[in-house]
Amino acid sequence: MSTDLKRRDVNTNVSHEVLPYETERGFLSGAIPFLRTGAEAGDAVLAISGHVNLGMLRECLGPAASEVDFIDAAAFYHHPARTLARCVAFADQLAAQGRRLRLLGEPVWHGRTPSEVAEWQRVEAIVNVAFIGTRASIMCPYDLRSLPLAILDSARRTHPVTVDGGERRANPGYMDPWSYTSIIDRRPLPPPPTSAESLRIDAADLYWLRAFVAEYGRDVALVDSAMQHLLMSVTEVATNAIRHGTPPIMLRLWTEPGDGPVDPRGDPPSGMLVCEISDGGHWQPAPGFSFVPPGPSAPSRFGLWAVRLLCSRVQVRTGRTGTTVRLHLPAAA
Repeated sequence: MSTDLKRRDVNTNVSHEVLPYETERGFLSGAIPFLRTGAEAGDAVLAISGHVNLGMLRECLGPAASEVDFIDAAAFYHHPARTLARCVAFADQLAAQGRRLRLLGEPVWHGRTPSEVAEWQRVEAIVNVAFIGTRASIMCPYDLRSLPLAILDSARRTHPVTVDGGERRANPGYMDPWSYTSIIDRRPLPPPPTSAESLRIDAADLYWLRAFVAEYGRDVALVDSAMQHLLMSVTEVATNAIRHGTPPIMLRLWTEPGDGPVDPRGDPPSGMLVCEISDGGHWQPAPGFSFVPPGPSAPSRFGLWAVRLLCSRVQVRTGRTGTTVRLHLPAAA
């Protein structure tokens, strides 16, 4: 997908609005007309929020509520890349049928770590590019009463239009999506702990690398299918470093406490496994590389986008001193 935003107006292809509110009336005055318009137009209409807001929406919509799918936000906003991929695929499917996705989505911000918040803020920016061509209409409520100022400021930068009651106005704080995400990717990563296990990668034979990673994964009791996801992701990233990077290529493994996506089924994992692969090369990816879900006609290959789907979080930093890729997966210890 081309990322030359200067040659196209995102507003003609996708509508992405922010609805800041500080009262129930303020929330409903923006949300109800948005949902009702979609129901009357035959759009596929989704309302995603907390239980209290969903209850108010059902009551105020009346008979039109039967045309809306109501979804708990904690279950929906579980994984940034997977959530984005699922929504874009659905919007593409609807567009092929001559229909449109209309989504009222109130993101979950509370209970997330700063790095998780940054990934969801990235998704908010990428929405303006990922849905181009689908005519999707998306409104994102933000509760002024409870959200930190930094999150509210980010909403202003990632939504082209602000909704205030029945009025819509262009958002002067809106930023080009790739300019916004580049700010996130310039934030330095904390150094690995001195206790991190390390292995120098010297050859294209990845057998010993995979054995080293698998043993560490067993020691920290990776949850569910995370072991397979880890090995697939490490193989992809290490192979890219060997082919395109500059020695020395190093792998480091460590664990961090209590960092992971909010799990609607219960408590978040007690820890995260962090796998870092670094090399001395200066990689300069194109704007938006690996952040936008590939279209159905894209070449079938694994790639960094698939790594983002497999891991809880992927962080990439590149500069004069080299390139670093960090993979985060939930561990039980």
